[in-house]
Amino acid sequence: MVKQQESDLPLQINYPENAPKTPKMSFKMKYLIILILPLFMFLGAVLGMYFQPPGLQKFYIMTGLEPGAGSKSPIAIPPEINLPKEMELTLLPSDVVGLAKIIPQGDIAIVASPYGAGDARVAKINVSIGDEVSKDDPLAYLDNRDTLESAVLLAEAGLAVREASVIQTKHAVQASRDEAQASLDLARASAVDAQANFERTQALKDKGLTTAAALDSAKSRQLETLQSVTRAEATLARFSSIAIEEQPDVVVAERNFESAKAELARAKLDLNRSVVRAPIDGTILDIHVTPGQRPPVDGIMEMGNTRQMMAEVEIWQDRIVEVQVGQPVELTANSLKEKLLGTVQQIGITVGRQGLISDDAAANSDARVFTVLVKLDQASSKIASRYTNLEAIARIDSGASIRLDK
Repeated sequence: MVKQQESDLPLQINYPENAPKTPKMSFKMKYLIILILPLFMFLGAVLGMYFQPPGLQKFYIMTGLEPGAGSKSPIAIPPEINLPKEMELTLLPSDVVGLAKIIPQGDIAIVASPYGAGDARVAKINVSIGDEVSKDDPLAYLDNRDTLESAVLLAEAGLAVREASVIQTKHAVQASRDEAQASLDLARASAVDAQANFERTQALKDKGLTTAAALDSAKSRQLETLQSVTRAEATLARFSSIAIEEQPDVVVAERNFESAKAELARAKLDLNRSVVRAPIDGTILDIHVTPGQRPPVDGIMEMGNTRQMMAEVEIWQDRIVEVQVGQPVELTANSLKEKLLGTVQQIGITVGRQGLISDDAAANSDARVFTVLVKLDQASSKIASRYTNLEAIARIDSGASIRLDK
């Protein structure tokens, strides 16, 4: 009975006593491997996400997955922005992305026709697209220039006449003053002579050697000469009491001269209305008219300071808090063979509607954005100087150390 029970038991293998035994893993080693294995897996995932080897990149391309898409704070990409593959694969959660527009420093300057030009047409254009000009250089002439130049010549001639009139009037006043002085001297001499004659006649009358009629005649002559002296003194006083410049005739002549100067200034101002001048130093970007056309409402031409190029970037309002002045910026566009680099120079303080929109009408949205101004470095400015108004994609590295470019 006992033997039958033993035969029902599972097969037992009896190893020889001298057979080698399999080493058993210790308890501590098992738990150490359990702890280290996740750590190595985590480090491998981090390194793979950071360096993104070609195999991982192909995996993302095939699966359509995006790094960080499943986190609570993913890499925020506005839906209307289609990132280039290179930027998409290297995007970090700290990067701030926005649509950008390449512009000259100070934006594009619209060259309009002069104020008051009326219905004048463009007669001549002095520049071509790409020319560099200085402020106040004549860019174009209007067809009213000949008429206005004639008005300037006429005003210059009138001014010359008025100036000569002032000189003539001053000489006339001086001559009148000299003449009045001479008349006074003559009147005084006549008065002295008449006084002496009256005294001699009086003496002769007292001796009975002349008649009373002769004495009366001498008396009348004396009174007449005294009145002539008084009249000459009054005439001289009119010219000598005030300076020549203050004489009424001279004042009138000088006022006419000032009026002629004002007329000439007005004629020159009108002449300036026939010249289209550069408002700033910069490069001619576009010309909207040809000779013979009236200046359009949107201006005759466009220009800008392309020696220093900028980028106007629109950043979503929920990401603007991460942007600071001095942060590095990278811009890419399909038209550019290389990236443009710059730094954040200015951050807008008002929120507005999105102005830069995608070419895909279905992807456009009424987003609320802040405008960030980016200053490109010299190498990037040289490249971007030929791409004014080019739309690009900007990536701001908000996690980088701030670099302030002066």
